[in-house]
Amino acid sequence: EVQLVESGGGLVQAGGSLRLSCAASGFTFDDYAIGWFRQAPGKEREGVSCINNRDGSTYHADSVRGRITVSSDNAKNTVYLQMNSLKPEDTAVYYCTAGPYYLLQGAIEGSISVYGVDYWGKGTLVTVSS
Repeated sequence: EVQLVESGGGLVQAGGSLRLSCAASGFTFDDYAIGWFRQAPGKEREGVSCINNRDGSTYHADSVRGRITVSSDNAKNTVYLQMNSLKPEDTAVYYCTAGPYYLLQGAIEGSISVYGVDYWGKGTLVTVSS
């Protein structure tokens, strides 16, 4: 059974930083990409970033590019999302996902529906205060 468990969310002031973690199990980690998506209250779910665990390729949404770094520790089956210079508009529940890299990248850039992604964690809440 595929399991994705997010952690690291919390309350931070604008301009601050947070590092989210996604611990994955139930599948061959190196064969999949891990993605991060978020959903703010009253808004559609949107893609943030993804990393291909096979070759380290990454892709970021325009809204966060330059402020975030995604990395993977394949020995720990864990992916990290380092978020810097946080803004109030970054407030959302952040979800970890798993799937083929082309699917996650497409869902982030908007060419593929986010609901085409099969595996989701339960999410972790990030709140950025102004």
